[in-house]
This record gives sequence, structure tokens and C-alpha cells, in this order.
Amino acid sequence: MAEQPTPYAQDEPCHLILRDHLAIDRTVLANERTFLAYIRTALTLLVVGASFIKFFDSMTLDVVGWAFMPAAVAVLGFGVWRYRQTKALIRKAESAPSGEA
Repeated sequence: MAEQPTPYAQDEPCHLILRDHLAIDRTVLANERTFLAYIRTALTLLVVGASFIKFFDSMTLDVVGWAFMPAAVAVLGFGVWRYRQTKALIRKAESAPSGEA
């Protein structure tokens, strides 16, 4: 799999100016915010699924409720994977010498 280019591939870390460091900080915060959104979505799917199972007597809603349970786990797993992948790319961009990122 080809590696994705980073926005700081052409600069050495010592040559980054304040604006570049602040941009990296904003990217880190955006990554964390996105991860929290994945967690919130997974938790919502879990609660809605449990509510469908517990509070409604319809077989259709029971099936939908049980379908939401693995969907919640899948969303959480995907969120963790994306968070770690992006975090690794950010670290690589911060520490890679010129031309290696």
C-alpha cells in the first residue's frame, strides 16, 4: 500500500515556522474531536439498539435493535483505527527529515 504524502514532506521539522506548528496542533485537536464523534455515534447506536430491544414488543424492532449492537462495535473499531492511523501520520510529519515523510 502506498503511503500518503503529508503536507510537511518538503520541510525539515527545524524549519517549520509557528504557523506550521499551530496547524499541526489544530490537526491533532481535529483528530481527537473526530475520534470523540465516532465514540458518540457508537454509544448512540448501542443505546438505541438496547432501547428497541427492551421497550418495544415488535419483532422487527428487536431485529433492528440486535443489528445496531454489532454496528456500534464496528463504528467504534473503525473510529479507533482511523484515530491511530491519523495520529501516526501526524507524528511522522512532525519528526521526519526532509523528503522522508
